[in-house]
Parts: sequence; structure tokens; C-alpha cells
Amino acid sequence: MRRSPEEIAKMRRAGRVVAEMHERTREAARPGVTTLQLDKVAREVLERRGARSNFLNYHGFPAVICTSPNDMIVHGIPGDYRLKDGDIISIDCGAIVEGYHADAAFTMGIGEVDPEALRLIAVTEDSLAEGIEQMVDGNRLSDIGHAVQSVAEAAGFSVVREYVGHAIGTAMHEEPQVPNYGPPGKGPKLRVGMVFAVEPMVNMGGVGTRVLDDGWSVVTADGSLSSHAEHTIAITDDGPEVLTV
Repeated sequence: MRRSPEEIAKMRRAGRVVAEMHERTREAARPGVTTLQLDKVAREVLERRGARSNFLNYHGFPAVICTSPNDMIVHGIPGDYRLKDGDIISIDCGAIVEGYHADAAFTMGIGEVDPEALRLIAVTEDSLAEGIEQMVDGNRLSDIGHAVQSVAEAAGFSVVREYVGHAIGTAMHEEPQVPNYGPPGKGPKLRVGMVFAVEPMVNMGGVGTRVLDDGWSVVTADGSLSSHAEHTIAITDDGPEVLTV
């Protein structure tokens, strides 16, 4: 669906709330802090900004952010896990302003982190940036995922298949989906006014995943580290505009 400039302006406001959630949780994430404490920090941002959470109670999800450390790919539930030196953690945040959604994630290291883990995070961010570069009027939807996959695999990593990006607007997850892999030149044409949440999930090992007993937390099947990066992006006459900054 193509969004009007007025609709995109509301999503931009939601995106700024998400960006502040990122900033505050990033500042708070250090050894000894629990993931539930990070959720509290994010809740305070939502309350102060007068925004609503699009994660809380979504199919029963009990928090306003997802916190996914180390081999956890996505959908980790904040709780009593205490961050420790050498961890990496993905923090995924969302907000609703005037009925319009924004969604974004980042991965960071805690304390002294293995250089290969830091490279994984950097490559994931680079793959997202390359995907965003493809978001121009007239390109095809699959050009995004092809760019993501090309960057990640060229670095020796693998891209998760089961979990993908999505269109976003008056609901957090709208059609079409945006895979992080595949051949270029396929799928619908990208048009000005379309808004997508693009979110590479890149594993240090294989592509396999499994869901833990909580029914939410997704981890790598082989126990390897995973990194997640996401932005909400609008296609404009001037090219892609990242709304979650």
C-alpha cells in the first residue's frame, strides 16, 4: 500500500520514538543489567512521548521490546537474564503514534567482545544499508533481499530464511513480506509512498533455527551467534528515507 505524505509524517513521529528507545536502551545495556530492566527503560520512553507499544500483548507478547542475546535471533522475552561481558544482544523496539507504526532493531556488544562477533554486527548493518539502497521507485521488491544476502554471504555468514521483513503502516506487519534473500528483479515494483520494515537476521553459522519452549524466542540451531538490524523506511521521490532515526 502506498502511504500519503501525511501518513508518512505520522510514521516518522513514531520512528523518532523508536530511535529514542534505541538510544536509551543502548545507554543502559551494560554488564550486570537484566533484559527486564532494558524493557523498563523502553517503557519509560513510550510513556513520556505519549506513544503506544505495538509489541506489548501482540499475540500475547508480554513486553514492549524484544531482547535476544548471543545465539538468540529474534523475539527474546525480557526477563532475569543478566548481561555479561562479551555478550552481544539484539534489541527490537516498536511504537505507535496516531495509529501509525514504526519498528526497528539493533545489535550491540557488551563490554569486551570478540572481534568476529563485532564483525558479524557490522556486516549485518552493512547488509541492511545495501538493502535500503535498493529502495527506489521502479526497483523490484526482491532487489532488497538480494542485496542483503549478497553482503552477508560475501562475508562468510548466513541469512535466516524463516523470519523476514514486512510492509508497515496502520498495522505492524502488513503484506508484502520482505525476505532477506533471493534473486533480484522479482516481485512487485517499488513505488513512492510504500513503507517497509527491512530486517536482516545474520548468523555466524548455518541458517537453521529453532523456537524455545516459551513459544517466542528463536535461536540458531547450531548455537552460533546471530545479529539483527532493522529500520522502517519510506520510498520517496528523493529515494529511501529511514524513518527510525
